[in-house]
Amino acid sequence: MLTATELLDAYRHKRLSPSEYVEALTRHIGQWEPALNALYAYDPDGLARAAEASTARWFRDEPRGALDGVPVTLKELIATRGLPVPHGTLAGEHPPATEDAPPAARLAEDGALRVAKTTCPDYGMLSSGRSSFHGLTRNPWNLEWNPGGSSSGAAAAAAAGYGPLHLGTDIGGSIRLPAAWCGIVGFKPTLGRIPIDPYYVGRCAGPMTRSVADAALMMTTLARTDRRDAMRLPPETIDWQDLAIEVRGLRLGVMLEAGCGLPLDDEIRAAVEAAARAFEAAGATLVPLAPVLTREMLDGLDRFWQARQWSELEPLSADERARVLPEILAWAENGARLTGVEVVRGFQQTLAMRRATEAVFDEVDALLSPTTPNLAFPADWPSPTNDPQRPFEHIVYTVPWNMGEQPAISLNAGFSRAGMPIGLQIVAPRFEDHRVLKLAGVFETWRGPMTWPLPPG
Repeated sequence: MLTATELLDAYRHKRLSPSEYVEALTRHIGQWEPALNALYAYDPDGLARAAEASTARWFRDEPRGALDGVPVTLKELIATRGLPVPHGTLAGEHPPATEDAPPAARLAEDGALRVAKTTCPDYGMLSSGRSSFHGLTRNPWNLEWNPGGSSSGAAAAAAAGYGPLHLGTDIGGSIRLPAAWCGIVGFKPTLGRIPIDPYYVGRCAGPMTRSVADAALMMTTLARTDRRDAMRLPPETIDWQDLAIEVRGLRLGVMLEAGCGLPLDDEIRAAVEAAARAFEAAGATLVPLAPVLTREMLDGLDRFWQARQWSELEPLSADERARVLPEILAWAENGARLTGVEVVRGFQQTLAMRRATEAVFDEVDALLSPTTPNLAFPADWPSPTNDPQRPFEHIVYTVPWNMGEQPAISLNAGFSRAGMPIGLQIVAPRFEDHRVLKLAGVFETWRGPMTWPLPPG
């Protein structure tokens, strides 16, 4: 499977056309998709027509933009004009979107070929491939295991090779968690770096790819401004594809304990420690770091999110609410019993996370941590605890950086004895997105190329 950079070079030098690539990609998806169930609104005929138009542009040496002819998937939650946005749930009405959301608009402007949308759980509120609308999405490394979520279909599609570029969203780890469990690169930028609509506290869109270079290539397109996002950052000129960095002299924090939640698996600990030693061997100074998250912070956020989710479910009829996944409904119903003061106090914990995460960078230039505390979990579970009243015990390494708004990336750091991927997370101060990508690129070079799963059968 070619990277996006390799694919563009092949188009430029007429070694391959978008139509030829899409023909092979469609066959490949046909081998995987009956088992994976990663796609929504997949239209191979429409994809072939778009590839033909791109092929004609490349033949004339007139590509539309930086991604002309490169296949891409977009998470279902990211609106694309003319398609319903069901938010992963059977509940409620699903009218077609009237316009492209900002990330979809940027990809279309640069000529990317939309393969499909990708699956997500109901309301994006599970780190799982379970959805009342889409059904069950599985992990390509082992179909008995969960890909994670909520960008479940994007992670599965990337790992299975459904083209080089995939776009997810992340409000508590929804890009990085499935990236870790599926062995891919998942990048959550600084809040507002990639304009998004609807915007919300901690909510980001970001690349999900097989390589750091492809994630950097996507940032060139996605980071352009869009006034629809009132939380967007000011435009900034960044050469995203320059991944050179001098590691010697950097102070890198190592945060192995999360402070609460699920205990860290020994195999994950060993993989992150090995990654830290690689940076140390290259001249970085390692600084052990205490956790930033507390039980009070996580429980407060849980209460706030319960109330937020109930505010979406409460207007529905009882029959409509019954169509939502039962584990989400059981959890969200707690929000109906919270007082306004309890909800406000819960929200205040997002600010406590922001203060704690920002203080870390008084000591270090960036930090290394596990992405997840646990290895893979069964495909039909809603979360690694399989307990609707404890749904966030596994997001403890990722969610602080959403509330703090810092850029964070997950990439593969090895495999468990059972052959399942392990994720390394790298985090930098707010606005230092490029540093995160550069450090990830260095580690990816040291780690070496991946061997990806083959289609079933």
